[in-house]
Amino acid sequence: MTGTCPVTGAAHTVPEYPMARAAERPLAPFPAAQALRDRQPISRVRIWNGATPWLITRHADQRALLTDPRLSDDDLDPGFPYVNRHRAEIAPLTPRMITNTDAPEHTRLRRSVNGPFLVKRVEAMRAPIQKLVDGLIDDMLAGPNPTDLLTALALPVPSLVIAEMLGVPYEDHAFFQKFSATLLDSAAPQEEVREVGGRMAAYLSDLLDQKMAGPADDVMSEMGGRVKTGDMTHTEAVHMSTAMLIAGHETTATMISLGTLALFQHPDQLAVLRGTDDPKVIGGAVDELLRYLSIVQTGVRRVAKEDIEISGVHIRAGEGVIFDLHAANWDPEAFPEAERLDLGRPARNHQAFGYGPHQCLGQNLARLELQVVYGTLYRRIPTLRPAVDIADLEFDHTGTTYGVKSLPVSW
Repeated sequence: MTGTCPVTGAAHTVPEYPMARAAERPLAPFPAAQALRDRQPISRVRIWNGATPWLITRHADQRALLTDPRLSDDDLDPGFPYVNRHRAEIAPLTPRMITNTDAPEHTRLRRSVNGPFLVKRVEAMRAPIQKLVDGLIDDMLAGPNPTDLLTALALPVPSLVIAEMLGVPYEDHAFFQKFSATLLDSAAPQEEVREVGGRMAAYLSDLLDQKMAGPADDVMSEMGGRVKTGDMTHTEAVHMSTAMLIAGHETTATMISLGTLALFQHPDQLAVLRGTDDPKVIGGAVDELLRYLSIVQTGVRRVAKEDIEISGVHIRAGEGVIFDLHAANWDPEAFPEAERLDLGRPARNHQAFGYGPHQCLGQNLARLELQVVYGTLYRRIPTLRPAVDIADLEFDHTGTTYGVKSLPVSW
């Protein structure tokens, strides 16, 4: 498909998005997105349904647009650039949540669940999470060698934490992990997605009813209280619980395994974490790994409600916009030598969690979990190493995030 450059007027091919990853650099941004960032940072791309939304690849442009109220998160707008056909089909059936609304509705919904994720309340969880991580590492050391880091540590840590926070019985974790994997798999049959989604909604609806009848010290009980006072609907609380359950374990599990893989590939940086217990160093390392990996691969998506002029480009009302976070996080204007993993780099202004009013609700919890894991694992098992050739690892690119299907390690 060809189009015209919005700046020069020259004819060019409109690339498809998402783009192909380079097999030799599986942790790097899409090479084509990087090329667009350097040549034409606001450009048209073609998505699955033939629509041609704008792709934003430069860090500064993303910062400006992600805080612009003229861009909307409303996925019922005809111009919204859906990730795939399934997302388009279920949009009219999906209740309004923080992931698909704008202010003031978004503000109300986010405020209703924001409390447990504030810095002070999350920080109070540091000691329990440390105890959990230490116990799982004890089990690793006492178990088979080699082992799969994904199943031994990366998945259990965030799954146990979010289950405890929400008040979801962890013994049901196999069910909600399968549900998450199915829902996020762009290749999953639609009938299976609907069936698993219905089961999860029914499960959480019943659990919410139990919390309303007998509240406990957990997030679902808090939401149940808001349902009773009329601040949330029962359906909103169920779907908010679903979103938290998915986002609360899948992304952090991916970051634990991919972060470890990136450190294996950069032994000088791995040595930094093996040799320190300084919270500032560990916190900085977490943000640099988040910047470097930017695991969300489908982009943040919006639609213009009004005309917008930015960097010489005119985005018209009704046109879709996609933000490639990884390309922006490797923007040399924001991060010099961005292709280099440097745990000493000031990287706090990365956009791995998005930016603006829709920035990831659980970012404080994710940072804490990663700080504890990265700050503990490599010091407690200083000989930790990959148990297979890294080139033989199998990657999963079917979901919202990319990651490894397993990470065999030994020590």
